[in-house]
Amino acid sequence: MGTTLTYACLTTTPRRHRMPLYMDFHDDLKLPIEAVDQITQEAKAKKADQFGVTQVELFHNSEGKVYCLLEAPDADAVRHHHEALGVPCGDVHEVNGIL
Repeated sequence: MGTTLTYACLTTTPRRHRMPLYMDFHDDLKLPIEAVDQITQEAKAKKADQFGVTQVELFHNSEGKVYCLLEAPDADAVRHHHEALGVPCGDVHEVNGIL
């Protein structure tokens, strides 16, 4: 059977993106519900970190597969964002949106 990802809808209204969007993937990042709740609250508040990175959406499952959609000035800011959280960051891809 395939892997099922849970979509945590972090935004409730359409956004006009002032900065580019980036997506990254974490292969083994098991997030406790408290972390998902905190990320959700920060995203709803459109809270940016010290690198100018804002979480837009989060897709995750119980196996630790996580996709992050982030608004950021550039890919390096996304990497610094993860580093500050102590979370390994693999490839970062700029995206135009989700179809």
